[in-house]
Amino acid sequence: MASTIVPAGTVVAKFGGSSVATADQVSKLGAIMRANARRAYLIVSAPGKRTRDDHKVTDLLYLCQAHARESIQFDHVFRLVRDRFREIVSGLRVGIDLEVLLDDAERGIIDRPQSPDFAASRGEFLMARILAAHFHWTFLDASSIICFQDDGRLDSERTYRALGSPELPATAVIPGFYGALPDGSIKTFSRGGSDITGAIVARGVHAALYENWTDVPGLLMADPSIVENPRPIARVTYGELRELAYSGATVLHDEAIFPVREARIPVNIRNTNDPDAPGTLIVAETEPAGNGTPITGIAGRRDFTVLEIRKALMNNELGFGQRVLSTLAAHGICYEHTPTGIDTMSLVISARQMEGKLPAVVDALQQACRPDSINILPDLALIAVVGRRMRDTPGIAGRLFGALGDAKVNIRMIDQGASETTIIIGVENADYHVATRAIYQAFCA
Repeated sequence: MASTIVPAGTVVAKFGGSSVATADQVSKLGAIMRANARRAYLIVSAPGKRTRDDHKVTDLLYLCQAHARESIQFDHVFRLVRDRFREIVSGLRVGIDLEVLLDDAERGIIDRPQSPDFAASRGEFLMARILAAHFHWTFLDASSIICFQDDGRLDSERTYRALGSPELPATAVIPGFYGALPDGSIKTFSRGGSDITGAIVARGVHAALYENWTDVPGLLMADPSIVENPRPIARVTYGELRELAYSGATVLHDEAIFPVREARIPVNIRNTNDPDAPGTLIVAETEPAGNGTPITGIAGRRDFTVLEIRKALMNNELGFGQRVLSTLAAHGICYEHTPTGIDTMSLVISARQMEGKLPAVVDALQQACRPDSINILPDLALIAVVGRRMRDTPGIAGRLFGALGDAKVNIRMIDQGASETTIIIGVENADYHVATRAIYQAFCA
């Protein structure tokens, strides 16, 4: 492989599953790549759904592995995978020996029945092989550059050393979502992990920009399934995006923020179906990311449970909070927030994490902390109102609470950090949509 210095101004472009779902979508991808010669590295996902009732290729591959694990024939499921890739190759008229690649993938699943990671990774692998052949670019297998440690954590040192090698090709198609463990076996990120691959590659090649192409016009100020035609967010800081992603905004995998944030590489979320639209630019600078409003966006999630622990003179009891949190950790439970009062400590926990554990956790807290009482408050929704400009704008909390009061929404919890960039409110699950619309109307309409 010829030695190449990665040029200044390199752009890394990641395309999601909707962007490679059909041959027509891949043609749009090709036009985008050709429109800017600086787009040197293409990170690709597995084909997504063509219609609402369709299957994602990755879901089919997971199903194949589940059959293989139980020694059940899965050729009828894998046939659907074959047909998807055949359809794409036929539509693009790609010169590639697809059947050999498909046979290898199916045989690999049979030979590794206990490895869901290998099976799941084949969608990205096959799609990248097809695109490399279509564009006459180098195929660069992610297993050769994305390195994991034995415990499953990313091996940053080895990964960035591989990406910084002078042997790295000047242009390449790289499958997202996976890498390799020290023994060479395939290891995947969590679902949506192609975003992470793209961010890691962008940092590793010192890219000037990381583009994340999807099927939405960027980040929106609220969930479009709740608020009709919410305004797009033109510009947002990494910190604001992290808050929004954590609170429920799902355009970009939240773990994908860290590699580019550390390297101060801007991220542009774009729409494959509307490539002329500017999308959302995610930047590192600390000045306000203005949209003409004091807030940047609203995001939320439902189904939380609050454990409200009461004990008189709790503040004078050394190690009380530590015992509470240690008890949660012993039961494998992560908490979201811990609003406190002088004699109360509340734990906001995802209801899913508490499934089957609530009685045991309450008993353990009683033993460890000897509280006066523990109240259980279920069915809570959390809504995050995020914006760097909020801390410099008087009256934000008043407008927020006034809007919810006018909408007859009862606020069950309020949490705001010292940075004053996020206000989190807790409302009844049943009030989640009403509350979100009321907040949007108060600040964005």
